[in-house]
Amino acid sequence: MLLGWTLPSPARHIARVSFFLALLAGFLTGAPSWAGTIRDIDVQSNRVVIRFDQRVAEASSFVLAGPNRIALDLIGAKPGARAETGGPVTAIRQAARGDGARVVFDLARPAIVSQGSFASDGATLTLELRTVDDARFARAAAEGRMSFLPPFSFARASTRHAYSVSVPVPARAAPYSLPRIYGSDDDRPLVVIDAGHGGHDPGSVSAGGVKEKDVALRIAKAIRDELVASGRARVALTREDDRYLLHRDRFEVARKLGAALFISVHCDAAHTPDATGATVYTLSEVASDKEAARLAARENKSDILAGIDLGTQNRDVSSILIDLTQRETMNASAKFARLLGREAQGLIPVKPNYHRMASLLVLKAPDMPSILFETGYISNESDVAMLNSTEGRRRIAQSVERAVAIHFATRMASR
Repeated sequence: MLLGWTLPSPARHIARVSFFLALLAGFLTGAPSWAGTIRDIDVQSNRVVIRFDQRVAEASSFVLAGPNRIALDLIGAKPGARAETGGPVTAIRQAARGDGARVVFDLARPAIVSQGSFASDGATLTLELRTVDDARFARAAAEGRMSFLPPFSFARASTRHAYSVSVPVPARAAPYSLPRIYGSDDDRPLVVIDAGHGGHDPGSVSAGGVKEKDVALRIAKAIRDELVASGRARVALTREDDRYLLHRDRFEVARKLGAALFISVHCDAAHTPDATGATVYTLSEVASDKEAARLAARENKSDILAGIDLGTQNRDVSSILIDLTQRETMNASAKFARLLGREAQGLIPVKPNYHRMASLLVLKAPDMPSILFETGYISNESDVAMLNSTEGRRRIAQSVERAVAIHFATRMASR
């Protein structure tokens, strides 16, 4: 799960009451009370601003070629006001779709969403647009979705007052130590499996009290066992017990071990209990650009790229080398994400558009293909039963093992 909290008992009770009131209001009005109607779509030369009459749950965008379009899916929203076109957008269409709405922007020239963010009230979404060439647009179409989540908030169903929750900030996690590597053949590539959350951070919690951190660890161990049994890879786990690791420590463990692939295991969660299916996240291009700039500005450049000492290079040369390496890494990550989604189909529930992109810190290793695998929804009763069962975890592990086998076989053949 990308973002999750566990509330103290009083706050959890308040949240349940609020959720019940929201459901009741939805039954009385014929629609969920959190469904914000689109009030205004303002298209400018380099951005689109969508305003709603109340908070929405989630948004994601992707591009489509032939003809060129940007599609925006909104969960917890309804079609609404007409909009004026502008910039690269020649026409705008809206329609209801499942538990939300889809907005399609027809393009006069290729353009992609480079970044998106909600305002603090969750009722305004801004999409930054960037005009690109045909090749970059085609690559964006193959990369999949970018997802945008509004700031976390619990609010009363019928008032403007919001609850705030204060929690103590835990002490910094202890320095990590390198984990055990499973599998005896040193010639095999190393895969590092990261079980998300842990320790004081439980991740999301199901209605029945199942914690994401516990499920993620069980799934990570099942993947380890399946990969080791296949003999195709060596495996290490960032954690094998209930402890918390900083996000950068998680991928730094993998880098120091010389991992060829990094997989972070999580469980998704949604406002509605009907959301189901696995998704695979890779790093967005905007986040990649920012991370490349940060790395190029570092004084100590000896450990940025494995096997390359940038300490003697100036910033321009370092920036070019980092960017080239990171582009190759992002392409490899995206290919593996699509491969994993394909192999998982038929074994576990998978979302139709399963490959998404986001600015996730745990994916920012510049020289190691990395994905975040949302194995299912902990907010969905059926998904939880699958995730929390031996058979369900075996199917998830089989999906990963098949994808890993094809991934490394393909890379070896290409060399």
